[in-house]
Amino acid sequence: MLDFEQEIARFKPSLEVSEVEASIVREDLTDMNDLMMEFLKEKKQ
Repeated sequence: MLDFEQEIARFKPSLEVSEVEASIVREDLTDMNDLMMEFLKEKKQ
């Protein structure tokens, strides 16, 4: 059986859309395109 008091104590609300967008923008994520562009730039030099 669920202990609702315990579940409520552990509850963390999800981020609002604007907070999610800000969180994603703050992350410095390197994807394959970034890696390939860097590789090509180094190769040209």
